[in-house]
Amino acid sequence: MQQTKLYFMLAFRNKSWAPNPVVAEVFAILKRKGFRIEIGFAESLLLRPEALSVKHDLYILKSHTDLWLSLAGVLHFQGARLLNPYLACMATRNKIMTASRLRLAGVPIPRSWVTGDLKLLLALAAERQLILKPYDGRRGNGVRIVNEPRELASVRPPQRPVLVQEFVAGGDELKVYVVRDEVFAMRLPSSTNGCARVRAACPVSSKVRRIALRCGQVCGLGLYGLDMVEGPDGPVVVDLNYFPSYRGVPEAAPLIADYIEDYAKEHCPTLAVNQFAGEAA
Repeated sequence: MQQTKLYFMLAFRNKSWAPNPVVAEVFAILKRKGFRIEIGFAESLLLRPEALSVKHDLYILKSHTDLWLSLAGVLHFQGARLLNPYLACMATRNKIMTASRLRLAGVPIPRSWVTGDLKLLLALAAERQLILKPYDGRRGNGVRIVNEPRELASVRPPQRPVLVQEFVAGGDELKVYVVRDEVFAMRLPSSTNGCARVRAACPVSSKVRRIALRCGQVCGLGLYGLDMVEGPDGPVVVDLNYFPSYRGVPEAAPLIADYIEDYAKEHCPTLAVNQFAGEAA
């Protein structure tokens, strides 16, 4: 019987790279299940884009780098199966698009704006704290909090699109992780003294679970994570990303491996990017 071939598209960070413990355990479980696994780091390959062809049964897009996303697009348009789907990952990377889609779908997110001229934010900054985010930023890179209008003068005019949101302060942060329909949460207590904050697993409320699963339905994702803040009116989604680290999530690896197995064997529905029409229903 021919082995099902899986290809993991991973991010390259340094020469001593090793997968995080969750990913390493996923590899081990899938190998025991009889899958053939290959991994690749786009940054360490030399490829001719037109020569790239579909050679595996399923490609697992773990990396968030622009290079892997571009190559994933080449494979997608050749008919490759990707998890999460390529179009869903590309749409999720764009914070402006994601903010619009989640708002239209009734997901609680901060009030948001976009502009190419920061001077137009002066009136808003006089009324509330703002947070400026690169439209494709990750890990908090390039994020800027503006507490009052005069601080805008020190912000360099953006060369790339920026999402501007009302800053949600005061409550604890939640790191929420989803595998199919399983939802987990880690609490990150708020801090005003600069001390390091320690994540701790916490129960998932019915509201957080409902919001988390709605995000996956809207964005066409099955392996994803959310950053949420417990605001005055309840939990608010402040970020969404595909295939997070799942570090510290109990039993994450077996759940991820089972989901990948089902997806590879086409035992679960194909995820697709929803259209804007009807999302608010």
